[in-house]
Amino acid sequence: VFGLAICGASYWKSDSLAVRSAGAVPISEADAPRLHAAVREVAHRAGTPMPRVYFIDSPQPNAFATGRNPEHAVVAVTRGLLDITDRDELMGVLAHEMGHIRNRDILIGSVAAAIAMAISFVANMAMWASMFGGGGDDDSPNPFALLLMALLAPVAAGLLQMALSRSREYEADRAGAEIMGDPEPLARALLKLEAVAEQTPVAVNPAQSTAYIVNPLRGREAKAARWFMSHPPVEDRVARLRSMQVRGL
Repeated sequence: VFGLAICGASYWKSDSLAVRSAGAVPISEADAPRLHAAVREVAHRAGTPMPRVYFIDSPQPNAFATGRNPEHAVVAVTRGLLDITDRDELMGVLAHEMGHIRNRDILIGSVAAAIAMAISFVANMAMWASMFGGGGDDDSPNPFALLLMALLAPVAAGLLQMALSRSREYEADRAGAEIMGDPEPLARALLKLEAVAEQTPVAVNPAQSTAYIVNPLRGREAKAARWFMSHPPVEDRVARLRSMQVRGL
């Protein structure tokens, strides 16, 4: 119950938790007219309300969106993103983030977290049953099977969450390309972001790293197996986007 309460609170307070974790601050239109104009135009194209705009003073080019629904949405961008993107590339990144908002990915992620927590709870129960279960009854479960389930179930839950995270990135890319009417600006931006982000990793809470458009924890994920990655490889994302261009969206 306590774990589910945490999941619920994370969902309802997703915007404030994410911006606080990232060190993001609100930025006014007077201070960032180019950014506000781009966000407003992308929101209009997406048919969603104008989200609140936040700024992260980081040299790594990156961005994320959060909020439990389009009416309570936040888009945060880094100084590095504004420095290296042209107008179309910036709008492509914002369209990707608007895709997350429109697809209600915070809700989907919260449900996935609750399911993973439930799997882990069952695994813990299986572990205790294997250690202290009767074992003398022929109908009782095999304690070794219970122990194996206790060890593997949390891994399976993590794999499911990572797979879902990757699938939502692909879907947000597709939505962003459709919002822009052209996948190329987002494809170019992803290549730029990936190249620079590899040279400028930043200290980001790992629990929040999946929210960013490219993985901010460059060194950690590169060493993991492909199925443990929170973000799909950028080259795969760009290939998918450019295949959309060939098919005319």
